Amino acid sequence: MLLLRILNALLNAKEAINLLETIYLLKMRRQHYFLVLTTVLFCYWHSFAQNPELSDSLKSIYYSKSENQTDLEVLLKIANNEADPDSISKYSILLITSSKALGDDEKTYAGYRNLGNGLRLKGDLKEALKAYFKSLDYANKINDKKGIAYSNIEIGNVYSMSGNTANADLYYNKGIDELRKGEDSIPLGSALFNAGDEYLRIGNLDKAEVFTKEADLIFEKVDFPLGRAYSLGNLGRINAGLGNDDLAEENLNTAIALLEELNAHNAIAEFLVSLSDVYSELGDTEKAFQYASRSLEISRKYGFKNYIAAAYSKLSELYEQIGYTAKSFQYYKDYIMYRDSVRNLESVSEMADLRTNFEISQKQTEVDLLSQQKKNQQNIVIGVLVALFLLMLLVFGLYRRNIFIRRTNLIIEKEKNRSEHLLRNILPEGTALELMETGKVQAKKFEEVSVLFTDFEGFTQYSESLSPEELVESVDFYFSKFDKIIEKHGLEKIKTIGDSYMCAAGVPFPMENHAIKIMYAALEILEFVKESKKKNQALGAHFEIRIGINSGSLIAGVVGTKKFAYDIWGDTVNMASRMESSSESGKINISEDTFQLIKDSFSCKERGKIEVKNKGMVPMYFVESVKDLSTKSTNGVPTAMS
Repeated sequence: MLLLRILNALLNAKEAINLLETIYLLKMRRQHYFLVLTTVLFCYWHSFAQNPELSDSLKSIYYSKSENQTDLEVLLKIANNEADPDSISKYSILLITSSKALGDDEKTYAGYRNLGNGLRLKGDLKEALKAYFKSLDYANKINDKKGIAYSNIEIGNVYSMSGNTANADLYYNKGIDELRKGEDSIPLGSALFNAGDEYLRIGNLDKAEVFTKEADLIFEKVDFPLGRAYSLGNLGRINAGLGNDDLAEENLNTAIALLEELNAHNAIAEFLVSLSDVYSELGDTEKAFQYASRSLEISRKYGFKNYIAAAYSKLSELYEQIGYTAKSFQYYKDYIMYRDSVRNLESVSEMADLRTNFEISQKQTEVDLLSQQKKNQQNIVIGVLVALFLLMLLVFGLYRRNIFIRRTNLIIEKEKNRSEHLLRNILPEGTALELMETGKVQAKKFEEVSVLFTDFEGFTQYSESLSPEELVESVDFYFSKFDKIIEKHGLEKIKTIGDSYMCAAGVPFPMENHAIKIMYAALEILEFVKESKKKNQALGAHFEIRIGINSGSLIAGVVGTKKFAYDIWGDTVNMASRMESSSESGKINISEDTFQLIKDSFSCKERGKIEVKNKGMVPMYFVESVKDLSTKSTNGVPTAMS
């Protein structure tokens, strides 16, 4: 219930106060009776600030347009004048959508604030809070100081209604701090009153007194008697709670006198019942009877059936407290009769008697059971506490177990990922997956594969003259680059043995033009070795290299059960090794099989037949250059070798 928005509508409408008597109809719950001022003004605001007839006219104008409706001012007026919460929400959403599309942040702020009002009226406090926070965002965006203050107070009101005192206090203070920067006004007084009322609701009487006194001073300064009446009423309750009975009596009498000047008799009747509740809770039964009886007297005089029923109910409760059961039952019967008459039921007297007899018998049964319930109450409480304690132990145990399981799973997952990563670095991707899924790798035959071997000349001499660290650093320099080159051309590294490097094209997956691709890699390796002698003078060793290549079929697979290694076997592999050993420094030596596959793309020099161990006389060729110049530029390899 938002006192702030309501009071904004009242600023130029003091004459409307006389309407309060006809619109104050809400009976508040006993634990929330000090929102009387807010409730009264909230009800009034709906009858005064909103004009359904004007809203209908505006809707006719809005929907008469043939084009897309983007008249933000009309939408805002419709939302302001609608009375139905669903309609307020509907037109507020239309306003928000249109204003966002047009980039009008001011209207977007107004749309979200109206949407919050509609949702709050429906009782959807969660969604109302979201809308008010949106309105606060846009108020900050356009630097609307009053809008910022109003949105904060709206948020505080929602938190208050939901029972969240800490947040209500936080946002009330934000709104109040902003309003204090201007002159004293009804909105500022209203915000202070609401904050004080919240503290009163939770029993923090000291803070409630500070805020309510300041609100009263502002209402007096701006000449707003209705605000003063309720501020003084709350001050009366506060002083009663603090034990200042004389001051409480003075405050309450002044509040009631102001309400009488405003002819707000129904509010007086309701307020007296609320005060009777207060003194009843404080243990002052005599004053509780006085206020309840006076409320009944005023309600009878003006025919306020709602408040006659409320007064009867309170008197029944008070007589029951002091042990006057018969008197209590009589007032309870009167309460039921008036309650049902307000509801306009048929055959009021007959049905009231029947219901009264039933409810009185129920009440007597409750009295009879009360003593037995008190005896059992302590045992029930102890049982519940024990059950809660055991439940908490169970929950805590499950929580600890869940944490342990999650930590263990994380460690297992981490180690699994690590082992898989290492396995993929050792073996080809497909082979690694097969090994992880089945625990073994099936050897496979590949019909068309090209195998490349390299060997450094003079490696033995360098190994004798260099330290082990320098020698390893030099070899690592060359082999690291070889790895990048073969990866670039899609080849598979098989292994290194000392200063020998071995790779293949066509395993573990078949590859088209495998001989041509491995030839490009061989030329690039050769060029890299040549350039390294010129550019890396600080390197410990500058090797010359021999390369040999052969093509054909072979077997590939994983050997061993520990320290897995992917390897290839067959006559093709042996012949490739022979091609390397029969090569010369800075040359690529290939077999007849490889020559037949690359002769159209590369210029080769026939060497004739050369004797190979265990093979006899074998034809060999030196690869000299790439025939197609465009291929040179695309693959980044030289056209000829020196």
